[in-house]
Amino acid sequence: MRIIVYTGKGGVGKTSVAAATGVVLAARGRRTLVVSTDAAHSLADSFDRPLSPEPVAVADNLWGQEIDSLREAERSWGAVQRWLGRVMQWAQVSDLSSEEVLVFPGFEELFSLLRVLEHARSRRFDALVVDCAPTGETLRLLGYPNVIRWWLNRVFPFQRRVARVVRPIARAATGLEVPSEEVLDSVDHLFCQVEEMNRLLLDPAVTSVRIVLNPEKMVLAEARRSFTYLNLFGFNTDAVVVNRVLPEEAAAGYFSGWRSIQARCEEEIGAAFSPLPLLRVPWMETEVVGLAMLRRVAEAAFAGLDPDEVLYRGRVEEVRREGSGYVLDLAIPFAARDDIQLNQRGDELTLQVGPFKRKTLLPRALTGRPVQGARFVDGRLQIRFGERSKNTVKEG
Repeated sequence: MRIIVYTGKGGVGKTSVAAATGVVLAARGRRTLVVSTDAAHSLADSFDRPLSPEPVAVADNLWGQEIDSLREAERSWGAVQRWLGRVMQWAQVSDLSSEEVLVFPGFEELFSLLRVLEHARSRRFDALVVDCAPTGETLRLLGYPNVIRWWLNRVFPFQRRVARVVRPIARAATGLEVPSEEVLDSVDHLFCQVEEMNRLLLDPAVTSVRIVLNPEKMVLAEARRSFTYLNLFGFNTDAVVVNRVLPEEAAAGYFSGWRSIQARCEEEIGAAFSPLPLLRVPWMETEVVGLAMLRRVAEAAFAGLDPDEVLYRGRVEEVRREGSGYVLDLAIPFAARDDIQLNQRGDELTLQVGPFKRKTLLPRALTGRPVQGARFVDGRLQIRFGERSKNTVKEG
């Protein structure tokens, strides 16, 4: 099983690149499903044939799917939604539509990605190519497992115990319906699914993230930020796809200025993302629609490469011993020192870079060890941990 996730700024052509990857994988005999989790689907337009919320055959060994996030929300969150609806009725909230408040921000995208987990479990396909929403939504989505893991370990067991005690009292005294076992089971099931999805997406042997960008200054800036946050959350980015590159012939005509800008930007891209492989796709002479054009995109992007392979694998996180303590070494490329905030509370480490926050339960080697200092050098954050206090259980 291989999962290849494409992300990038809106409008850079990641749907075309994802569809093209599916076409070439299918041509190599891999049973391939291309999945769109973007609410504004364009995958059907790219294949030039209708798709549905379930897999639809597009060609030999190739299927496409445009996930219906509202339907997935009902499947995964229906019991909770119905309970919240009854709470709203009890509270006599009538000035808001229940559908507007019963799915938390980002949950629809999360439920869409859970369909990818379902496909991975089924083993019906050899490869899953995921066309994600634009960068901001994708990163919010990929960060959810870290938040949910914290709730699962720290808050949810306590809330469940309280609900069992309070349920009969609250119902009798106020008429308020405390969440039932069915509701709590739904939450528990969702949390466990997200945990499993997280393990799948963080496995570099299974999942690769590929960033699609155009050789333009603003697009490059967002791609660099995306790469920083993907490393923060531990995802393996194995390639960068430079799409819509103007040909050399454009240097002498109306687009000469754009060609010069792209040439300078391509140099920046090469320096910024080295040693990741850069997959270059030229600006086609006609729109990229239909299997024939998608095949041309794939031929350009993967010339001499197998798109099914892990194209690059680097260590995002490493724990090493130094003297009597340990160092946790994290790759955070393109981050600025002032953007990084670090906080330790017991065996929980919170690392924030810009707007994104990662909560981590420390590995066994670091439990009970206080943070003594940190330094940021060449795109890597090195956090130094001291000795355990004497009343802390020693390593096994």
